[in-house]
Amino acid sequence: MPLTANKKVLKFVEDSAALTQPDRIVWIDGSEEQMNALREEAVRTGEMIRLNEEKLPGCYYHRTRVNDVARVENRTFICCREEKNAGPTNHWMEPQEAYKMASDIVRGKMKGRTMYVIPYSMGPVGSKFSKIGIELTDSIYVVLNMNIMTRVGKNVLDVLGDSEDVVCGLHAMCDVEEENRYILQFPEDNAIWSCNSAYGGNVLQGKKCFALRIASYQGKNEGWMAEHMLILGVENPQGETKYIAAAFPSACGKTNLAMLIPPEVYRKKGYKVWCVGDDIAWIRVGKDGRLWAINPEAGFFGVAPGTNVKSNPNALKSTQRDTIFTNVAYNPTDNTVWWEGLDKNPPEGLIEWKGSVWDRSSGEKAAHPNSRFTAPARNCPCISKHWEDAEGVPLSAIIFGGRRAKTAPLVYESRDWDHGVFVGSVMASETTAAAAGAVGVVRRDPMAMLPFCGYHMGDYFAHWIDMGKKVAKQPKIFNVNWFRLDEDGHFMWPGFGDNFRVLEWILKRCDGEVGAQETAIGYVPNAEDINLDELDYQITETRKFDRDALREILSVEKEYWREDCKSIHEFYDKLGDRLPEELKKSLETLENNIK
Repeated sequence: MPLTANKKVLKFVEDSAALTQPDRIVWIDGSEEQMNALREEAVRTGEMIRLNEEKLPGCYYHRTRVNDVARVENRTFICCREEKNAGPTNHWMEPQEAYKMASDIVRGKMKGRTMYVIPYSMGPVGSKFSKIGIELTDSIYVVLNMNIMTRVGKNVLDVLGDSEDVVCGLHAMCDVEEENRYILQFPEDNAIWSCNSAYGGNVLQGKKCFALRIASYQGKNEGWMAEHMLILGVENPQGETKYIAAAFPSACGKTNLAMLIPPEVYRKKGYKVWCVGDDIAWIRVGKDGRLWAINPEAGFFGVAPGTNVKSNPNALKSTQRDTIFTNVAYNPTDNTVWWEGLDKNPPEGLIEWKGSVWDRSSGEKAAHPNSRFTAPARNCPCISKHWEDAEGVPLSAIIFGGRRAKTAPLVYESRDWDHGVFVGSVMASETTAAAAGAVGVVRRDPMAMLPFCGYHMGDYFAHWIDMGKKVAKQPKIFNVNWFRLDEDGHFMWPGFGDNFRVLEWILKRCDGEVGAQETAIGYVPNAEDINLDELDYQITETRKFDRDALREILSVEKEYWREDCKSIHEFYDKLGDRLPEELKKSLETLENNIK
């Protein structure tokens, strides 16, 4: 029986069922009784394996098809009526063409299967910050993951009432064929279709599809922002907490920062870091003129390899109960899981992610490099007590970051909001060649949103500029780079927990407690203002990190920035006449400063 009388939702379910022809339709009410029945069914059919109840209570293991292990950027389309509105950084398809193509692919593909109707809330149920979605799927795996990643159940439909402000998504596994795999976003219709995939990033529609691609477009039209950002709180010894949102491209330590543990010298004084969210922030202007942010998600969809007690103990602890592991290695000896980087002792008799006994001499990884854990946010030992506040948390600072061998200093502050938007718009990471300190390819990833912006990137930058005008008390904007290398290619900054030392400086700048040097690119710390107490890091066997090394990684080398400006021009040229004048001026200022 339907759990709502909402006409838009009922028509969407009816039309989708007529197209895909499931044997039955099940409405997800969010009850533990229903979820347990679905878990039992998934175990019975072999879709999931129940793991060791003593060691990993409530945890399950799942494998995807070998051809279906990651997001598919080349099959992900923004389907808006005019191609120019998708912009040059997105793949575009005309909406009616996309609907017809996808309809032909999914027609009759749920015969013999059950269609599950998942009502879900992005953000706390009932918050004015939140948005509601419906995902139709023929995958129990999707239902159980969405139950971790979002707030699912009848109460969501009760809040929706008869409103049409709902994102309707259809997911059909079909035959999991690569050549017919499509992830289609229709921002003008509040709709998402995905077919021929069962991998989380493509089919958990609340994640990147809704929370970024659709929501970024909604935010532009409604005056708020959907950003690919973590949110963390730093609590000082007096018990005051200030909040930071931060955007990083992949492989730049985003989750590690979201769940950072301060160095012992700070912990002894009473400093703490609280995680509000590890991946996505929805940001609005509050009544007090500040920017306020919520984490619209309810769980973590984290990369497993490399997660361990040293790199991210809080993330590891988050996975110890009620978690779904995907494409990691399975240990049949004690019915647990393992992945590269968990420890240095892979168990004997491991089953690798494709399902065969692992031959450790083969050179193949036991866990897929993009294997995942889906863990409830409430499991995180450092989860903020405010992470589900309906109003969100107020932002003192916004951080952008990338992986640069030489160009960017450890940290610098933008001159003002518009310059901060420029700093975010030119965010980049680079590959470093094997040769000592040699710089490889620069990859632009503005605000870490390149694959996730649901409309023209030039209009997205303009929206950032406009948002600044609405904020009476603007957060300061910073850029960090944990990855400066010395001449021989060694990382000069210790990273991990010691990144807290930079966060401390950032918050002191927000409070006007420390000065800074004005440079060609913005404000850089005075080296003596970053606390190095009890920092014990060997850059090489013969060189220990000290104040001189700090000065080195705070330096601004103009020749590298001159080279970078060429790459910025190339990227900006793609955006044509939709590039805001404010960003053109910031680039001009930078070029004049580094002559």
